[in-house]
Amino acid sequence: MKRQIQGVKACVFDAYGTLFDFSSAAHRCSSVPEEKRDGLTALWRDKQLQYTWLRTLQGRYIDFWQITGDALDYALESLGLFDPKVHSDLMDLYLNLSAFPEVLGTLRQLREAGFVTAILSNGTPQMLNAAVTNAGLDSVLDFVLSADDVKVYKTHPRVYEYALEQLDLRPEQVSFQSSNSWDAYAASDFGMHVVWCNRYEQKPEHLPGSPDAVVRSLDQLIDIIEPIPD
Repeated sequence: MKRQIQGVKACVFDAYGTLFDFSSAAHRCSSVPEEKRDGLTALWRDKQLQYTWLRTLQGRYIDFWQITGDALDYALESLGLFDPKVHSDLMDLYLNLSAFPEVLGTLRQLREAGFVTAILSNGTPQMLNAAVTNAGLDSVLDFVLSADDVKVYKTHPRVYEYALEQLDLRPEQVSFQSSNSWDAYAASDFGMHVVWCNRYEQKPEHLPGSPDAVVRSLDQLIDIIEPIPD
């Protein structure tokens, strides 16, 4: 599903799973048996997201670094892998996640076309700055925005509102890109244009919102989002 998106001034991206491959942490950890790396990645990610949603509902905020560590402990314990050194190694690797192959080129193309580029993520500023720097994306991003500044997590509308405040734009002037379907649908329901980067071939959600376009890779964006003429 694709249609041209017009009137956009800024392209805003989710971080984990969209720009950065969260599976690269477990897959680069020699302390985790190879046959358990996929299972660890899936359980760690699922529990990480559950904790953000549950803590937002409870009004019991802790930052995303703590949530990531708590989710990792749950996953390691569940798989019989818990060891303080394994925990430490994986958390260090989470600060050095690999960017997907097309990310740098896509961000560079978008900036050259005149778009403002930004991240909007649950990650803490420290986590995001480490990931951006280690992936060499500093020069192609104008803003790195963290939900930690508003102390709630996506899909709370306050997170998307915060991005608009920082960019000084209206919702219809933003194209939001996420590989997380729940995030894509929530941003659409909030009023942003949305491109769902469906890297993992998920089925459409039965939730409020409807992405403007669905792609498999971010390098398709340049053919979908039309820059505002000078």
